[in-house]
Amino acid sequence: MPKAEREPYSEELRARREEAGLTQKELAELLAVHSSLVAHWEAGRRLCGPRDASRLDQTLKTGGTFVRFLRKDDYARRFERVATAEAHATRIEEYAPVLVPGILQTRPYALEVHRSAQFSWRPEELDTLIVNRMNRTKILEQQHPQLWYILSEAVLRTVVGGPALMAEQLAHIAALTRVGRIGLQVMPFSEGAHAAMDSLVTLMRFDNAPELAYVEGVHTNMVVDADESYRVQKCRDAYDLTRSSALSPRTSLHFLESVTEEYRSHERPRSDQPARLAQIQLQQR
Repeated sequence: MPKAEREPYSEELRARREEAGLTQKELAELLAVHSSLVAHWEAGRRLCGPRDASRLDQTLKTGGTFVRFLRKDDYARRFERVATAEAHATRIEEYAPVLVPGILQTRPYALEVHRSAQFSWRPEELDTLIVNRMNRTKILEQQHPQLWYILSEAVLRTVVGGPALMAEQLAHIAALTRVGRIGLQVMPFSEGAHAAMDSLVTLMRFDNAPELAYVEGVHTNMVVDADESYRVQKCRDAYDLTRSSALSPRTSLHFLESVTEEYRSHERPRSDQPARLAQIQLQQR
């Protein structure tokens, strides 16, 4: 786990210890652990276990803060790890099988996606989800990290919210591509089976930490970090193989723009366009 992902926990621990007027050594003595362990927790190098979290809450009178952090819904906590890691990454690469990646989503698209995920959202819950999603897009206003996306053709042709909304969403992606903020490739249906076809795969690189991978399905997700380097490498291999089979960046942009124009004419894009794709590729030669 990159250090950046443990910072909220470590910062809270440091603040609560200082509020209690304790040094690291004094807190360690009360917990019956070595002072170096407390130093590791506060530096974000390690995360304490359930037993030590309970002792921290008792000693610092924090009302279960540190235990709740560890017990928090695993899916949500892992997703928060990814969002935090995004903000510290130097390069992000992603293959998206069905939906537009979160960082690239427009507000109307994100709203439709969240509404479809659960019909019983309370208004305040939905507002929070959208605010959080839009906060992730602020990364586009910065020069870093480098961003490279491979989108399955299904991402372009899954009609979320209607033709007008899709035209706006795809135009947004095209604009980011044209100004060079993101790299883009499209994996066409005509390519058939490929290495990453059944999952969203995200890879993140950092200046001072090993590469991290995030894999997501319909109701599951998994963060793979330095502790499982061989699995990170498998994700890397799958991504690179997929990228090698995708359309070139130039052809991908023109293909994206052709689908956008279909939405603007209020047509549902055709699900299979081998002739149109061949025409686009011929024009790029």
